[in-house]
Amino acid sequence: MHVTRSQIVSRGLHQACPNCGSRTLFQPGKRFAINPACPACGLKFDRGDGFFLGPFVVIYTFTVAFAIVPLLVLSIFGLIGPAAAITLGGGCAFAIPALLYRSSWSWWLMGYFYFLPEKLPHNRGALREDEEE
Repeated sequence: MHVTRSQIVSRGLHQACPNCGSRTLFQPGKRFAINPACPACGLKFDRGDGFFLGPFVVIYTFTVAFAIVPLLVLSIFGLIGPAAAITLGGGCAFAIPALLYRSSWSWWLMGYFYFLPEKLPHNRGALREDEEE
């Protein structure tokens, strides 16, 4: 089975395993607990030292780009006061990461495997077959 980049993107947007497509990224009943590996196909979700930092970069970038910067611009142009901007910014800094934790893991894995699809176990066999032809 060859996993295409479009399948990787689709699986990333649906919080599914990038390798097999099953919805096994997270431990059942736990909001902030990712499975160490896919129970269906065995793909390791944590790829090693520091890999867990990727989702935090995704959340940070999203929070800054879509909450903090717009609030800063609104404050600079006088549409909201500095106190309101700081209060709203602080609220967003806590709320957005909590709301997007699961999505950020999925988006991070999607981005990683989009650029390195040969790292997926299903693609290792497909690449060997392609090389033989």
